Amino acid sequence: MEPDFAATPTVDRDTIAAAQERIAGDVRRTPLLRLPGAALGIGAAELWLKLEHLQLGGSFKARGMFNRMRSLPIPAAGVVVASGGNAGIAVATAARALGVPCEVFLPELASRAKQQALAELGATVIVQGAAYADALAACLQRQRQTGALLMHAYDQPEVVAGAGTLAAEVEDEAGLPDRVLVSVGGGGLVAGVAAWFAGRSRVEALEPRGAPTLHAARAAGEPVDVEVSGLAADALGARRIGRIAWPICQRHVAASHLIDDEAIASAQQRMWRELRLAVEPAAALPLAALASGVVQPAPRERVMLVICGANFDPATLAASASHSPLR
Repeated sequence: MEPDFAATPTVDRDTIAAAQERIAGDVRRTPLLRLPGAALGIGAAELWLKLEHLQLGGSFKARGMFNRMRSLPIPAAGVVVASGGNAGIAVATAARALGVPCEVFLPELASRAKQQALAELGATVIVQGAAYADALAACLQRQRQTGALLMHAYDQPEVVAGAGTLAAEVEDEAGLPDRVLVSVGGGGLVAGVAAWFAGRSRVEALEPRGAPTLHAARAAGEPVDVEVSGLAADALGARRIGRIAWPICQRHVAASHLIDDEAIASAQQRMWRELRLAVEPAAALPLAALASGVVQPAPRERVMLVICGANFDPATLAASASHSPLR
């Protein structure tokens, strides 16, 4: 029997608004940092950084996991999820808050920092297979055995709607941005954000060159499997775009761009040096797209950057601390 995320239910502004109300007491309303593009050498655009790396569990994913767990009955066996790390941490965070058991299946590429975070949250951690798809297969088998509530990293309607609540917060606080830059793995985040803005802002998808799920689907005209590698693969390492995300992206995502690992690493270090924002590589793609010239906003354009997560080994930024000071 197929898992319940195989269908493609609608996620729209109404379901996102309902999710926002449902999880208001569970998640943080994260800050929106607004600064001139010149502060980062990006030109005359106005940058809006939605600081989701400050969310519970260190990423935007807590929104969707709380929304699903608040929407559905939770069996005695608790919840189970396969994850590259961030979704697992979000599920474990929500499970601990709600007092339910949690099992997390990780691929071997999941970072040590994420494995440690899961252990500290009290989750049962199982490392299975080389990539996310392998961990997912093991997770599905376990769910059939135990009857636990299946949580998916990006391809369930409650998860996508929860992700969209960050976009609703931005509009509540600052109005509509002109352009929105969103990192893509399986597509839950970009789908939620795009479903909220629904053509009222230009949403652009950003992927590492080594994990081009949406880019490949757009080229093929349908979701296809891709090989996964590169710097941000632990967070953006899905093999194909999600079934919920794909039709939303077709309707509401204006463009997708591939970003080189070198640009991602440079942007990650730059965010630390110049803004003192310690973020994981996946969260650096929006700045990387701007700094590398892949995305070139017009003067005075309001550009929203979704800073999606901070679950990484901070020692990797140690070398950056000795570079140029804050300006």
